[in-house]
Amino acid sequence: MAKSERSKYQTGVISRYYDHLDTIMLQKLGELVTELYLADTPARQNQLWQRAQRTMLKLKLPPAIIEHIMEKRSAEILAKNLQDWLANKKKK
Repeated sequence: MAKSERSKYQTGVISRYYDHLDTIMLQKLGELVTELYLADTPARQNQLWQRAQRTMLKLKLPPAIIEHIMEKRSAEILAKNLQDWLANKKKK
């Protein structure tokens, strides 16, 4: 019989990570908002917006919302939407 690649503990850690992936992604998005406010060069801003877009895609947000945010590239709009998403998450 082949030996399991992961221990029971490791399997549990991985399972809990995926159970809370949406919370982790929302937290990451919040950190990106802060970084966007502090970004001092256009190159850094572009890099951060690309990360924000990937994060929003992982959250499986509606494409129209992602498109709107990416079109405007406004940290304020992203922050406002993030507040709404966090509020909805707490209600669940």
